[in-house]
Amino acid sequence: MSHRRPTVKGDLSFSNPAVRAWLFQILAVAVVLAIVAYLIHNTVTNLNNRGITSGFAFLDRGAGFGIVQHLIDYQEGDTYGRVFLVGLLNTLLVSALCIVFASVLGFFLGLARLSENWLLRKLSTIYIETFRNIPPLLQIFFWYFAVLRNLPGPRQAVNAFDLMFLSNRGLYLPAPMMGEGLMAFFVALVVAVVVTVGLYRFNSKHQIKTGQLRRTWPVALGLIIGLPIAAHLAFGPALHWDVPELRGFNFRGGLALIPELAALTLALSVYTSAFIAEIIRAGIQSVPHGQHEAARSLGLPNPVTLRQVIIPQALRVIIPPLTSQYLNIVKNSSLAAAIGYPDMVSLFAGTVLNQTGQAIETIAITMSVYLIISLTISLLMNIYNRRIALIER
Repeated sequence: MSHRRPTVKGDLSFSNPAVRAWLFQILAVAVVLAIVAYLIHNTVTNLNNRGITSGFAFLDRGAGFGIVQHLIDYQEGDTYGRVFLVGLLNTLLVSALCIVFASVLGFFLGLARLSENWLLRKLSTIYIETFRNIPPLLQIFFWYFAVLRNLPGPRQAVNAFDLMFLSNRGLYLPAPMMGEGLMAFFVALVVAVVVTVGLYRFNSKHQIKTGQLRRTWPVALGLIIGLPIAAHLAFGPALHWDVPELRGFNFRGGLALIPELAALTLALSVYTSAFIAEIIRAGIQSVPHGQHEAARSLGLPNPVTLRQVIIPQALRVIIPPLTSQYLNIVKNSSLAAAIGYPDMVSLFAGTVLNQTGQAIETIAITMSVYLIISLTISLLMNIYNRRIALIER
């Protein structure tokens, strides 16, 4: 029989497991810090030997190149810092569009996989098994080169009521411009929403006390429509529209959605929706069948059962893998560089890096941006996941 010496409180010898654990942790941290210090010293030495100045002062220099799509004002003489903002907003735009479209499409595809309709079930299965097994880059090339680039030119563009035009140069839409009555319209809308919420709560308390049901939606509809119209008549229009017009070889004015944005949005939405559909299907099937039978025994119709009983329970299974798909969308948006969409990677880690030679700074900024976006999405999804989690009492 082996005899282990008991640990004495205050024993700082190496035989104390707690002391050994602390020593090993301190040693591991020291090794990591030494490696990081060596890499930094080596990098600084190589930069000095090549005469490359490090730092972020280059962000204040003029860029000198144009960007085909920018959500904020941008001119060729603007700084590299402005280029960073343009690339960041373009990345956020395509990521947000893909998250919305992929979620909606994936939800309905997931429901279709469980449908009792044989044709609908098989078509959704074919869709899912096809698009989730084709690399996203190939799907981007398909939508861009095989579909959008083969649309007619601006002079033969598809015309919708002389307001919207679709050509191989992109989709041109009327652009909203601020009018003199915008503030009044916004205030009227806020007042209508606040009054509607207060009225809904008052009617709910009245129903609990008396059992009498008072409908809120007729008054709410009148407020939300009537007050903004009254503000429009009293203070003028909140918006006016800049309609695109064909001038020369292309359209001028309006809001232009370039083909690169459309191809990237279509490809990533279709690709990711196939994975989301399987997540939705798995989440719904994870709910015990007894929940369906209990809802049926209460006489609840199928849409109400799905909306009020099944989906709330399935969300607890759906949210964690759904978060991973949202993160994949953000990371896959970097494939935009393959077709020239001006996102963070294409602009900052591409054009700006080549012009300035600040490889470490530009790559570090780009990596940090993707890290912050991903951590923000994870944080928001985890907060929502905790709110819907089952609490054991």
